[in-house]
Amino acid sequence: MRKLEDAYLHKGLRKQLVDLLRTKGITDEKVLEAIGAIPRHFFLDSAFDRIAYEDRAFPIAADQTISQPYTVAYQTQLLQIKPGEKVLEIGTGSMYQTTVLAAMGAKVYTIERQKQLFDLTPYYIFKQQYTDILFSFGDGFEGLPELAPFDKILITAAAPVVPEKLWAQLKVNGKMVIPLDEEGAEQRMMRLTKKKDGKEKRESFEAFSFVPMLEGKTSK
Repeated sequence: MRKLEDAYLHKGLRKQLVDLLRTKGITDEKVLEAIGAIPRHFFLDSAFDRIAYEDRAFPIAADQTISQPYTVAYQTQLLQIKPGEKVLEIGTGSMYQTTVLAAMGAKVYTIERQKQLFDLTPYYIFKQQYTDILFSFGDGFEGLPELAPFDKILITAAAPVVPEKLWAQLKVNGKMVIPLDEEGAEQRMMRLTKKKDGKEKRESFEAFSFVPMLEGKTSK
């Protein structure tokens, strides 16, 4: 079994990454603090140890990726996390984004549709440190209605539309951060706030490139 070590080298590289994220416009100190504290190399194969803190995505199991740190920081900053909030995350993936949310004090409810990735969640290295995480295997479009409503919803894949069932699970005044499909290979990052009448206040931000959000779940 791989021995996990957070060496001075890794800590130095994280500091450089945080400095880079600041220059790219990330201003939420709580987000930067979380990214500066979490060993990203723990979520990757040991072959990536020395490059884990470069600002780019890397492959993980099930033909998925661990998101670029800037993307993680950007989405998290848009969510405006407050300690104790219930956050629904669609797309557990590597569990890195999940950990960033938990490190900021959120109660995280995360759904993964890829069985191969979900089967890794019992081995989550920080399960003793972050006890307010519920890992679920299922269809992200369905959400977790039995645990709704949620203060915030984060979607980490390119959605064709705002999923109606997820919108119904968001509290009034709650926020959803979602990359919405546009023409071409990129998606527009959106922040939607749920008004009292159930309608949305829509804010548009930068363009990103995500894997598509798919319905259903895989069997293996």
